[in-house]
Amino acid sequence: MAEDNPLLSDRHVAFMLHEVLDAQSLCALPYFAEHSRETFDLFVGACAKLSREALLPAYKSMDEEAAHFEDGRVHTHPVMRELYPQMVELGMLTAVRPFDVDGQQMPLTVASSGFAYAMAANLSAFGFCMLTTGAAHLIESFGSETLKRDYMRKMYSGEWTGTMALTEPGAGSSLGDLRTRARPTEQGHYLIDGAKVFISGGDNSLSENIVHLALARIEGAPAGSRGISLFAVPRLRIQDGALVPNDVQAAGTFHKLGWRGIPSIALNFGDGGDCHGYLVGEPHKGLSYMFQMMNEARIHIGLHAVATAAVAYQESLEYARTRPQGRLPGMAADEPPVPIIQHPDVRRMLLRQKAIVEGGLALVLATARYADLSLHAVDDTQRERASAMLELLTPITKTFPSEKGFESNALAVQIHGGYGYTSEYLPEAWLRDQKLNSIHEGTTGIQSMDLLGRKVLKTGGASVTTLADEIEPSLERARSSAHLASHAGALETALARVREVSEQLLGTAMENPMAALSHSVDYLDMLATLVIGWQWLEMATAAQRGLNASPGDADALFYDGKLRAAAYWMRTELPRVAALADLCVSCEDSFSGMDPESF
Repeated sequence: MAEDNPLLSDRHVAFMLHEVLDAQSLCALPYFAEHSRETFDLFVGACAKLSREALLPAYKSMDEEAAHFEDGRVHTHPVMRELYPQMVELGMLTAVRPFDVDGQQMPLTVASSGFAYAMAANLSAFGFCMLTTGAAHLIESFGSETLKRDYMRKMYSGEWTGTMALTEPGAGSSLGDLRTRARPTEQGHYLIDGAKVFISGGDNSLSENIVHLALARIEGAPAGSRGISLFAVPRLRIQDGALVPNDVQAAGTFHKLGWRGIPSIALNFGDGGDCHGYLVGEPHKGLSYMFQMMNEARIHIGLHAVATAAVAYQESLEYARTRPQGRLPGMAADEPPVPIIQHPDVRRMLLRQKAIVEGGLALVLATARYADLSLHAVDDTQRERASAMLELLTPITKTFPSEKGFESNALAVQIHGGYGYTSEYLPEAWLRDQKLNSIHEGTTGIQSMDLLGRKVLKTGGASVTTLADEIEPSLERARSSAHLASHAGALETALARVREVSEQLLGTAMENPMAALSHSVDYLDMLATLVIGWQWLEMATAAQRGLNASPGDADALFYDGKLRAAAYWMRTELPRVAALADLCVSCEDSFSGMDPESF
């Protein structure tokens, strides 16, 4: 049954790109002037085709036959040797990179729509692309011309893969405590020694070489994050025009809950004292450089989470339509059972999945559009405003789909009943995959501290004011519709409460920073609930416009579904903002004030 899964609704993706976000308007920007709606649709369609025909059929075997460690190397599933070149040929590595590095210079808004299909079909397979692009982009942005010639070009061409090598044993997310050392040499390179863990794609059997973008501390550098530098550390280095071993060793794989097709490994640098690393950019600026890749990855993780929830939603929707079981009240015992979608509670679960999946995709694509404008808008003020929104939305974009996506995936298992938790059906595998998204690239707690501490309190609440200014035009459009005015009123009330809470927390932070941050996860949940409400108002406005234009056409049911999902969010989720707001300002300390020994 999974081979027939559409992964995402093509109609919904087109609706988001062309009726909600007006992606074609990006072609008015000089950077995207070579593109058109035709090139956008061709790319997204090609991604959907490859994902359905090649990536999805390989998913189950890659999940069941995980990458494994043997004879000092990590062996990935053999099918990756076929899949990776196809993804490279389609342009998945370089879709958003500029023409001068042989990229397609595609808006992230559009590319993300295509990537979503690949992630839904086989996120482990696509993960190699995401990591390689992110690593090569670091060299493109900050590396020397030599590094670009010798390493970046090979990565973008798909000949070599790349990784981000941050985490170390004992340091975890606390990157300022990393101990990997870099010693300068007279030849210009550095000798690297240290250990990294949880390195996704850190070794494989599909590419000739792997280039690790690794954080390390140059001897004598300041302590903490101020002393971290960034290095390109290839598994095979270039010497006299040939590739030679570089004293980079895979030490073993971790056995993961999900994402089993892409290995997570322990990696050792310099066990033999001869691991060459090449400085990327200036010394001691490595962490600021790496945030480029980390923030890109956070948006990708949000998209991963949406895609993983989407494929499970499509599966549970089809199952509910075709699985007969039970009868409705008033039916005779000898009448045939009805499809389970006829039962109200199943429809409740399906609508919740729809609201989460489609709201999450809207959030990710809106964030991607701000990323496009922050880099390529012609007007300085527009770029600055888009940058501020990108900063604020990134932790929400990473977290909401990861946390609520897990709930959506759990509902897919629930709808499948006893079949749902068996490995013969795929919802249990997608549920496992989904759980990793709330941990990758910074846990929910880390994202919430970043959102409230850095993006809200540190800006003096200016970021929330910018958000309110962005939401106001949406409210104005909805107020003019008799069908949507109540939704606009509900969102306006929630927005006012969020602004009030943010002001109160600014005051609390001046006296007691720990208390102000104690409910940061609740603050993130509150703001995410509001932002998804905003996205659903935007979708409802576009749906109402479409319905008014062609009330009797085949799209009427499609638009009706959007309006009902928007109503569901406004009536059942948006009221949570008030309760979460009360928690945030109460500084309730049942957990934060608890003695560790009391547990």
